Amino acid sequence: MIIAEINVIELGLAGLTMLGLGTAFAIVLLVASIKLKVEVDEKVERVHEALPNIDCGACGFAGCSSYAKAVVADPELLGACAPGGADTSEAIAAILNLQVSSGSAPMRPVVHCRGNSSDKTMYANYAGIPTCTAANAVPNVQACKFGCLSFGDCVSACKFDALHIVDGLATVDYEKCTGCTACAKACPRDLIEMVPFGQENMMIVACSSQENGKNTRSMCKVGCIACKMCTKQSDLFAMNGNNARTDYEKYAPSEQTETAINKCPTGVIVYRGKTAPAPRPAGQKAAAS
Repeated sequence: MIIAEINVIELGLAGLTMLGLGTAFAIVLLVASIKLKVEVDEKVERVHEALPNIDCGACGFAGCSSYAKAVVADPELLGACAPGGADTSEAIAAILNLQVSSGSAPMRPVVHCRGNSSDKTMYANYAGIPTCTAANAVPNVQACKFGCLSFGDCVSACKFDALHIVDGLATVDYEKCTGCTACAKACPRDLIEMVPFGQENMMIVACSSQENGKNTRSMCKVGCIACKMCTKQSDLFAMNGNNARTDYEKYAPSEQTETAINKCPTGVIVYRGKTAPAPRPAGQKAAAS
């Protein structure tokens, strides 16, 4: 009987000891949480909520959380969120009590290649790793070393389903595109360029070849042959080696630029955008002089 009473007392003491220790630990944790608490800027939280929260990295930061902190600290970064666009910039500006400067054209990607599957000369059937990066490391996969490889690295990189491979060519869906730059970064041949879309449809030279005209003709039906016909019609176009390029600082479509499109021997000058007209079919002759 005495032994039983001692066991009860011991159990009671053990319970009280555990209760005391638990209370002590709870107090220690409470004090630590107060002492170590990281104060969160309310503006940063509100900016983060205003962002798309897709962590695409187009702004130059690791993710939306990092950008939110950065733009609150440096308002000059306002407008860096391409996927969010003007609406997001305006929302952030309101949080930070800033004015949004208007007038800047949104940046959108254009693919400097027009060669569909039937337009390109292929040397061999590539059977390696099905990525553009892997195929680009293999010589002579296709005749034109400047053309779209069509394995879709840009498609995989796009989080908005705005890139597709259509008949062997990377094609942008401008209704879905946010200008996040992921596709441009993914292309191992740098065929995708971010350009200012000052208008819904933009005129581009859809080729990146630096071969001479004879070689380009042998490789692709719709490549730039460096004939300089476009540069003779309008100063909107300029030669970059053996390839013509649009000067977007001078961008202003006119009768002369339309003449350049119509007279281009290979039809490589095209419009790209939400409502862009279909380009001249490959092989169709240019308009008569």
